[in-house]
Amino acid sequence: MIALSLAEIAAVVGGQTHDIPDPTVEVTGPVVRDSREVEPGSLFVAFVGERVDGHDFAQAVVEAGAAAVLASRPVGVPAIVVDDVQAALGALARHVVRKLGATLVALTGSAGKTSTKDLIAQVLRRKAPTVFTPGSLNNEIGLPLTALSATEETKFLVLEMGARGIGHIRYLTGLTPPRIGLVLNVGTAHIGEFGGREQIAQAKGELVESLPSADEGGVAILNADDPLVRAMAARTTAKVLLFGESGEADVRAENVRLTDTGQPAFSLHTPSGASDVTMRLYGEHHVSNALAAAAVAHELGMSAEEIATALSEAGSLSRWRMEVTERPDGVTIVNDAYNANPESMRAALRALAAMGKGRRTWAVLGKMAELGDEALAEHDAVGRLAVRLNVSKLVAVGGREAAWLQLGAYNEGSWGEESVHVSDAQAAVDLLRSELRPGDVVLVKASRSVGLESVAQALLASGAEGEVSAR
Repeated sequence: MIALSLAEIAAVVGGQTHDIPDPTVEVTGPVVRDSREVEPGSLFVAFVGERVDGHDFAQAVVEAGAAAVLASRPVGVPAIVVDDVQAALGALARHVVRKLGATLVALTGSAGKTSTKDLIAQVLRRKAPTVFTPGSLNNEIGLPLTALSATEETKFLVLEMGARGIGHIRYLTGLTPPRIGLVLNVGTAHIGEFGGREQIAQAKGELVESLPSADEGGVAILNADDPLVRAMAARTTAKVLLFGESGEADVRAENVRLTDTGQPAFSLHTPSGASDVTMRLYGEHHVSNALAAAAVAHELGMSAEEIATALSEAGSLSRWRMEVTERPDGVTIVNDAYNANPESMRAALRALAAMGKGRRTWAVLGKMAELGDEALAEHDAVGRLAVRLNVSKLVAVGGREAAWLQLGAYNEGSWGEESVHVSDAQAAVDLLRSELRPGDVVLVKASRSVGLESVAQALLASGAEGEVSAR
């Protein structure tokens, strides 16, 4: 974080200083909520969780070098005490962002947020120092913590914004007001909580409503291929830049194809020129993510050639998202188990089919959460798609939703041993250990709550005698 005195922080957050002998002492280290991340000069934020009360670590973090604790009660060590720690954290982030003067890029969407955010960061940091959301820390706590990690050298701040209801993104943009807002898509993720795609569009569009006008430098970057996103142009006074495969997109892809290994290649066209891209990531769905990143980079002054080079060299920065590893025995494991929704599940299956040409393919799939009344139809559709893509074997893992996956495959014509329903992750591991052979490709994917990453990890651990080499 930029250096601020404890007195200044207390004034910004409306707090009272306690047990602070010298209020001019500055916070020069990171702002953290995990006591294990404390460094000399840190500010430790004490949240009260369901299992752990951060206030209990106050003494330990100060002994480890923290300048003070942001707390909701006195803790016997230097502290700034506030009524609401979360609100105080947000106020501090808003203050720091205003002082920084960095260009703030915010993005949202139903699918692909984290992958796109990682691509944007990898492209922009070739131009100037860039800070971006780690992993998927895109909520009312993770977002301000990310903003507070910026320093005086930071020129670009890239923030992922998630939402589980109307008003969430409006709140986040109030903490960290963006100049550039990107909306990727409106899908069915969390549809059970929102009630429908129109409600999801209403929530995601709060991002473009928050932007400055075009005269003030505001830019809304919208997916030309998604009608609900494209319609958001009417909800902003910012400049609108379209990306997609549509001929009307300002930043578009032509001649899209997949390599023999399932990696997308295309010709990138921007208002400043064209250049070819061959990505290291897997799956055609990354084309849209790459175009979104390209649109941001174009708006910030990068040439088509610079953008194409950066996209071609970019990798995956976040765990368990199409993480491709080949075992020494030739079995390829695709760990995409961080999360799942119907859109990302279909994309992953198509990537599996592309990667597995001439090889046996396995789709180890589990529940997609938060689909509400759409759950049966969506799981059935994914099971059917696995059959249509000629996936060699579907392993549906878990309870009711897994049974729906397997039933969809069965009704589409997957009989005999082409699809199977197993009770849990261990049963899936046992099955795969007994049947995998060199050359097979295994996709593992489900919602985060299912924990199917354990299947991928077990298969990698048991797959060979020497070291496993990640691609």
